Amino acid sequence: MADRGELDVVGIGNALVDVLTHAEEGFLAHQSLVKGTMHLVDEPRARELYDAMGPGVEMSGGSAANTVVGVASFGGRAHYVGKVREDQLGEVFAHDLRATGVGYDTPRAADGPPTGRCLILVTPDAQRTMSTFLGASVRLGPGDIDRSLISRARILYLEGYLFDPPAAQDAFRAAAAIAHAAGRKVSLTLSDPFCVGRHRKAFLDLVEHHVDILFANEAEICALYEVGDFDAALARVRGHCEIAALTRSAKGSVLVSGTRVHIVDAHPVDAVVDTTGAGDLYAAGVLYGLSQGRDLPTCGRLGSLAAAEVIAHVGARPMVPLAQLAGPILG
Repeated sequence: MADRGELDVVGIGNALVDVLTHAEEGFLAHQSLVKGTMHLVDEPRARELYDAMGPGVEMSGGSAANTVVGVASFGGRAHYVGKVREDQLGEVFAHDLRATGVGYDTPRAADGPPTGRCLILVTPDAQRTMSTFLGASVRLGPGDIDRSLISRARILYLEGYLFDPPAAQDAFRAAAAIAHAAGRKVSLTLSDPFCVGRHRKAFLDLVEHHVDILFANEAEICALYEVGDFDAALARVRGHCEIAALTRSAKGSVLVSGTRVHIVDAHPVDAVVDTTGAGDLYAAGVLYGLSQGRDLPTCGRLGSLAAAEVIAHVGARPMVPLAQLAGPILG
């Protein structure tokens, strides 16, 4: 295990293998899917959708896993905690993640449900619609949380999707308590507006009392406070946590800390191909910047850069090392 202080970010999330394919709008309607959202499905429904999808590309995924891969791509020291099964997809997940330079040693489940998977349909407008079978990720519990590991990370990053499996909620709270006891920062992404709707009361408590750094897009932050206006949501969140990083798609992002509000433009991109992972990689840039002591505007620009890289191609992880692209921002 690394010495204390050696890790920049530890992410905890639902360990999933992404299966991506392109689909027309009519396919979503036929399958009763709401474009641009994530739906939880059981194993039979996952098999049904998989059989109906076109040819797919399989790769290690999961929201927090994508984020820590982004941190590593910037040159940060990152580790991931998430549960897979001892099966073929579990092997895919572990191999893909370690190949990016991210540390990963969560014990794999020997029995129970198979490794989880996220079936991602990318429509011609580059929006992604996700159907997620959580699988073995629901087996993540407090026993999988390594106190020494959490204590050694400058920032703990938690995905809101963890609140769907009850045992993972306990792991979430245990890890946050360890991080704060060690004087570290705790960050949370709200993940999805439907996820916010399922767990609004718990998320409000977390944001007000336990989270230092909050990530959300416009729909998610409005869902959290049950308002229809971004400015109203911004006014509500600014006193509830140390930093809120809020994304607004083509409008860029807003980072707020106390009385300071920083508006960051979206990084230019020639063509939007696939929005899968945009929020995950935005978080990666901000977390990397914060872990290196950068100011908020610089952190926001790093986030926008990472998001622009990932939406320019299919897949939720960088194809070009982000450290290579970040030179003009970092100086």
